[in-house]
Amino acid sequence: MNGPNYWSVRRHKLIVMTLDLEEMEDYPSDKVDGFYDRLVAMFPSMYEHRCSEGEPGGFFKRVKEGTWMGHVIEHIALEIQTLAGMDVGFGRTRGYGEHGVYHVVFAYEEQKVGRFAAQSSVRICEALIKGTEYDLAADIQEMREIREAERLGPSTASIVEEAASRGIPWIRLNKYSLCQLGYGANQKRIQATVTSQTSSIGVEIACDKEDTKYLLDQAEVPVPRGELIRTERGLKEVVESLGFPVVTKPLDGNHGRGITVNIRSMEEALKGFEAAKKVSNSVMVERYIKGDDYRLLVIDNKLVAAAKRTPANVVGDGKSTVQQLIDKVNSDPRRGYGHEKVLTMITVNELTENLLKAAGVTLNDVLEEGRILYLKDTANLSTGGTAEDVTDFVHPSIAFMAERISKIIDLDICGIDISTTNISEPLKVTGGAVLEVNAGPGFRMHLAPTSGLPRNVAGNVIDMLFPAGSNARIPIVAITGTNGKTTTSRLIAHMARLKGYRVGYTTSDGVYIQNQLMMSGDCTGPASAEFVLKDPTVDFAVLECARGGLLRAGLGFHHCDVGIVTNVAADHLGLKGIQTIEQLARVKGVIPETVLPDGYAILNADDELVYAMRKNVQCNVALFSLDENNPHIKSMMKVGGLSAIYENGYVTICKGEWKMRVSKVVNIPITYEGKAVFMIQNVLPAVLAAYVRGFSLHDIRAALESFIPSASQTPGRLNLFRFKKFTVLLDYAHNPAGMRALQQFVDKMEGHPKVGIIAGIGDRREEDNNEMGRIAARMFDEVIIRQDKNLRGKTEEELIAMLKAGIIDVDPNKKINIIPSEREAITYAIRNATEGSLIVLCSDVVPDALKLVMEFKEEEASEDLNIGKGDIPNVVSSN
Repeated sequence: MNGPNYWSVRRHKLIVMTLDLEEMEDYPSDKVDGFYDRLVAMFPSMYEHRCSEGEPGGFFKRVKEGTWMGHVIEHIALEIQTLAGMDVGFGRTRGYGEHGVYHVVFAYEEQKVGRFAAQSSVRICEALIKGTEYDLAADIQEMREIREAERLGPSTASIVEEAASRGIPWIRLNKYSLCQLGYGANQKRIQATVTSQTSSIGVEIACDKEDTKYLLDQAEVPVPRGELIRTERGLKEVVESLGFPVVTKPLDGNHGRGITVNIRSMEEALKGFEAAKKVSNSVMVERYIKGDDYRLLVIDNKLVAAAKRTPANVVGDGKSTVQQLIDKVNSDPRRGYGHEKVLTMITVNELTENLLKAAGVTLNDVLEEGRILYLKDTANLSTGGTAEDVTDFVHPSIAFMAERISKIIDLDICGIDISTTNISEPLKVTGGAVLEVNAGPGFRMHLAPTSGLPRNVAGNVIDMLFPAGSNARIPIVAITGTNGKTTTSRLIAHMARLKGYRVGYTTSDGVYIQNQLMMSGDCTGPASAEFVLKDPTVDFAVLECARGGLLRAGLGFHHCDVGIVTNVAADHLGLKGIQTIEQLARVKGVIPETVLPDGYAILNADDELVYAMRKNVQCNVALFSLDENNPHIKSMMKVGGLSAIYENGYVTICKGEWKMRVSKVVNIPITYEGKAVFMIQNVLPAVLAAYVRGFSLHDIRAALESFIPSASQTPGRLNLFRFKKFTVLLDYAHNPAGMRALQQFVDKMEGHPKVGIIAGIGDRREEDNNEMGRIAARMFDEVIIRQDKNLRGKTEEELIAMLKAGIIDVDPNKKINIIPSEREAITYAIRNATEGSLIVLCSDVVPDALKLVMEFKEEEASEDLNIGKGDIPNVVSSN
């Protein structure tokens, strides 16, 4: 899970593992000899797990008394992540609905680590049961390495976390550091500390040290003397001119790569030249400026932080070897692997060995007391360096210079490196100079300095990207329910489009951006929602949210402005651990629970399961009903609440007990003059959604009366095709509740005989398919049973038998035809249609069915045209 979900609306990052205990279902922890002792020995720190006992040692107590292995695996998965440096604590283990099968749910920080922890925890538990050895350290190290490869860097993470703390949503756009802050047309992007507002010219200049130095020198900013060279001969000439000490650096390098400082001999200069050449063909040779290394951070042309940086080093005590001193420094709890902690562990590499050689020592030598030995030649935190915050001590002239430099180079975020003996005095006094200007500077040294005051520099970035009064979000209307979701979504999108919004919406038919189909198919999951929210042209999102996506990965957004639940009926039960209609209602209830406090949950007052969802929301509630005398509506009216009802032939909005009639139902095309009652039910929440978003009654009425049911506007939703001698009605009805609603409409339609084309659905229960058959038997004079393209786990014979059983239960003499191919079934029905008949096609692959029916319409039109050609006179142009 990566969004609000069935298990937790507020804890979004969850692994949900379906675990079959098999024979271990009969062996809880107290029945496995030695299990408790082995668990305690492997995980002594698990004593802190309180579990349901609510106190330290609570989980161990449960294990001793006897608990199931799914519960144990949940706690192991949490603990190994914590041991790997990712402190997670939320977990649940619940029955799946089948004997010995459980949902094991636990939190994660990095998705791939969470998946690894799921598999590892099962392996560990199996080893504990068998009493075999297990290399726990290897798993923990692998999780650390996965985390470092997958996580956002500290700078990007700080900006994202600051955005989230302000309620600004974010989306990671690639596996690196490219992230989107905000949604749709209001989004901004960051990549590390480069933003969508960063000048590309500024970045180009900062990456070219020669250009940077030239511009600064022209602006009377102190910079070291130096020249650009490409050959060893050039190196010798420049060194002779400048004199030692010097610095060599690649022309277009960054993050300290290839830089060698304080070079005091030609031999060292040649090594520095070679190191720089590995990064860039051109090498800058500069006079070495004596002093300490300082980083000034300027954001939005304001100095926001300054740090004194020191390269990784050890200080001798007269007793310990260099290696022992390194180990002692690395034992600091603030140091960790990669970016997992404030400081990074010091590693010995080729550069370190060269520095040791130059200093005349080895790793095994004892360093005299008080001697400082530098192990790296740059002060980067990522190589083990340290940082001290000195923001409050920066001289005003240096602060002015830094802010001026950011404008000269034209960078919204820049890191300026200077060397000086005293940051509290002007550079003219100390003889200091500006060494580099960096685009995309790291924030780590400012966020968590080794000493001094941490600075929330990420806050300055968010202030710049989203100034006071700006909005990072776009309106989001989310719709769920068993039936009616797609029509309601399309209608709301139509209303918003007429209001002037650039709408992106998702449906079970596809994803649309400004009414252009971008993706086809069932697009009601989180990936489709993100597709819309990532689109920079969209300023209004309408998102259909189905059960499948919610259970597979959670929602694709964390909050919405309006959450609609149309209804909850028995559908898809027995799948993914959802066995009862109450559990299904809990799945659907996630949507209203994500509505922002000033938004609206729009709930069906005619459905008690939906109405009960109001208890769990933290927002405004509006109700809708087909019955103005519904007691829930009456109660809402008495307290001055908002509702929408169908009364006296009108769609009406009620504010308290005041009625505002929007439109006569007979004037709303999608209701087929009021005959399609279930369409009226779809109209009511759509009207409320528009009203709470500030649409006028006039605009709402205009949208309702211009929303024409058709293959293009509402594909698969009561699409009516009138042939010369018969009529075809195509609808997506795919469950008993949908079929009953369709039956109410078909019963009001003229046509005889009524021929129904239906299919059994493999991922529904047997009783659901039986009921579909019973409803069909009552609706139609003749039933044609076809098959879906995807049988979803059942055989063709099984599905046909289920439907026939239901049909025969109602009418043993009902005429039944078995034609498995949908195309052949439609063709048979149309070719054999009698005059005055009504063919009702229930299709799940709507585009294919629509295409075929329209081909028959075109064929009929073509025949009419050919018949009439003899009556058309030939006209010869006088030209």
